[in-house]
Amino acid sequence: MAEIHDVALTAADYDFRVRVYPADQPNGSMLVWLHGGAFMFGTIDMAEADHVARSLSDAGTTVVSVDYTLAPLDALPALGPPAPLEGMPTPEQMRAEMEAAGPRSRYPVASLQTVAAFDWAVHNADRFGASPDRVALGGASAGGNLAAGAAVRLRDRAASVPHLVALVYPVLHAPLPVANAELEGLLAGLPPALTFPPESTDAINSNYLGDAAPDLYAFPGGNDMTGLASTLIVTADRDRLRASGELFAAELALAGVNVSIVRQRGAMHGYLNEIGDSAAESTLALVAHAVTTAR
Repeated sequence: MAEIHDVALTAADYDFRVRVYPADQPNGSMLVWLHGGAFMFGTIDMAEADHVARSLSDAGTTVVSVDYTLAPLDALPALGPPAPLEGMPTPEQMRAEMEAAGPRSRYPVASLQTVAAFDWAVHNADRFGASPDRVALGGASAGGNLAAGAAVRLRDRAASVPHLVALVYPVLHAPLPVANAELEGLLAGLPPALTFPPESTDAINSNYLGDAAPDLYAFPGGNDMTGLASTLIVTADRDRLRASGELFAAELALAGVNVSIVRQRGAMHGYLNEIGDSAAESTLALVAHAVTTAR
């Protein structure tokens, strides 16, 4: 089987790449995966991308990790002091990554690149022992947003569509739904950078959108999701974005979409960057099973 390798692509007038993790013992499935990072940062080398891809390819699913064009850094001041989790880059590493990120652009560039990456995966699935009709689409945090928005684009295009959408602690609504008292209680005592207060999420979303309106492809939440692919949503217990994942699951169910939602108890946003963490390992197993068994 082929080794891990990068493929250069172009979409929305921007060059980008995907990194392919071929399964040594392919089970016929494929997953196009997108990391998070508030649309502004993150790389395909971070654990939320690389470790996820390696784990799922070891389980038999070839993974196509998308190195999409990041948004400008204008919203950084609204994030507050960093509070990195284990496995997350240090502030110095983050600054170096930001400087090396290359050209930046706002919506819809990353969204259209996600569609292009999915199309590439479908067209090349046979090369990796996967079926073109068993290509899933997923992501974490901002990457979950991009995956969901691209899935809606693909639905409306009425051509190749993902056989599953897998979203881990995604942001799907702008603005976020109001957190209830139970969630607010779980957020109490956490560093501000990990609680995503409304002013931070509003700044992140506005920075991503720029002058564009928050349409159903930018933030699918609150729109008609009839006909969307079967969806798995995994949320973090102590995460304000959980309210968005839970509301989106309800919206999907009301639209007749086959949806499953799992909450990782005690977990905080970004836990896929903590290699070996119990919530991360549980989530990887959930995604691997869903991608393999979805029909």
